[in-house]
Amino acid sequence: MFSFFTDYTRLARAAWTLSRHDALIPREYAHYLPLPLRAVGSLTRIGAKGRGKRPGQRLANAFEGLGPAYVKLGQFMATRPDIIGFELAADLGRLQDKMPAFSDSAARKEIENAFGDSADNLFTEFSPAIAAASIAQAHRAKLQTGEDVAVKILRPDIERKAANEFRAFGRAARNIEAVSKTARRLEPQKLIETLKESAAIELDLRMEAGAASELAENLQNEPRLRVPNVIWPLSARRVLTIEWIEGTPIADLEALDQRGIDRKALGKLVLETFLTQALHDGFFHADMHQGNLIIDKDSRLALLDFGIMGRLDENTRITFAEIIYGFIMRDYDRIAKVHFDAGYIGPDHSEKTFAQSLRAVGEPLQGRNAAQVDMSRVLQQLFDVTALFDMHLRPELVLLQRTMVTVEGVARALDPEVDLWEAATPTVRAYVDKAIGPTAHIERLRSTALKSIEIVPRLPQYIEDIGKAAKNFNEAQNNQSKPNSKSNYVIFWLAGSVALAMVLIALLK
Repeated sequence: MFSFFTDYTRLARAAWTLSRHDALIPREYAHYLPLPLRAVGSLTRIGAKGRGKRPGQRLANAFEGLGPAYVKLGQFMATRPDIIGFELAADLGRLQDKMPAFSDSAARKEIENAFGDSADNLFTEFSPAIAAASIAQAHRAKLQTGEDVAVKILRPDIERKAANEFRAFGRAARNIEAVSKTARRLEPQKLIETLKESAAIELDLRMEAGAASELAENLQNEPRLRVPNVIWPLSARRVLTIEWIEGTPIADLEALDQRGIDRKALGKLVLETFLTQALHDGFFHADMHQGNLIIDKDSRLALLDFGIMGRLDENTRITFAEIIYGFIMRDYDRIAKVHFDAGYIGPDHSEKTFAQSLRAVGEPLQGRNAAQVDMSRVLQQLFDVTALFDMHLRPELVLLQRTMVTVEGVARALDPEVDLWEAATPTVRAYVDKAIGPTAHIERLRSTALKSIEIVPRLPQYIEDIGKAAKNFNEAQNNQSKPNSKSNYVIFWLAGSVALAMVLIALLK
């Protein structure tokens, strides 16, 4: 009961802040609403800030004033232009995850709580905060060995504050689903749950350390890439210490040019890096914006900040690869079949009609580079198609979608003429060949043969166990009534079926 009142109190506070920025019922959208709501909107806009700014800019300003959970919500909304529109998504996409730094003394106290020793004893140098975001802030430091490191520290009490806000978000999402059929298709509760799970991982810096380590291991054979090393003895739940990498921000195009960096090749590398992670490893950096990418002194692309990571199972990776490859090869029937086989589109719709809709989206893209394609229009068409065929949101793909859009933007900034399909083709084709090509089938046959060989020595034991079970069953039957030949036939038929099932299960594991 207490949480009921506190949740609505938080939502009321948020509504008040939104209204002060004309972001609760924005004047630009008020005419779509019934007259009573238009009247409420007019009242909430009295004395509001942000005259002359777009709705998305005003909403971003309001979220920044509401705190960390709302900043994350705004960034998350920016990945769903199908729901909120492209202009609003673009404005929220610029939402700065920058907050005032907490005190140096509080940061040092967190270090002492984590390791039982002072920052002065653990580091020879420890700077004031060099960057502060909604969840944590970063300091530059030097180890006793002389190595430069970055120390990331969670904000005090951030876990409790985030939990309270996400509980309120969940209550609001349930209310919205209860009154709106359209909202139920978009599944806001699952959206909030996905956001909550993502934030929970960000709030345990041991998870970020593990992610950085796993990603470094996955990419260790790619000489063009670099992932910083984790300093494990100085990493804990609320403190992460990681190798400091000096380099040129990927957004500083002038500095890249001065260093002689090939921006066209770099744009392709960014795309290839994302696709390699997502397809071949099923584990990808899900926050590959320009601020998390730098070029080190050896001209390697370095990935930073591993708080938001995505993971895809093998079936999802195959589906994702086949969809992209289908567009590359202009095989729209194949793309449609993949959607239906994966259950993304219900069987009550026509596969051929869906393929026709995909053709209308894909054909205008052929032979055109990024500079010639308005990706917002392409995405809008795709969203219209999926809505027409009642395709529900796949929560496990939210981070993938978000990262795809981000990576495309980074590649386009580096090289406005990048051919996205051409850049993606080698990586996608290699994965498709590996996952469903002849080599994959041969490997599956080989694996099945090896399992068969392993099972053969155990078959006598299986048969003996089944025989014992049949004998026990038969004796139990004798105690009740004498079984006839038909009942014996049933018993041994069942026993044979069980034996066959056991062999098949063992083979398919």
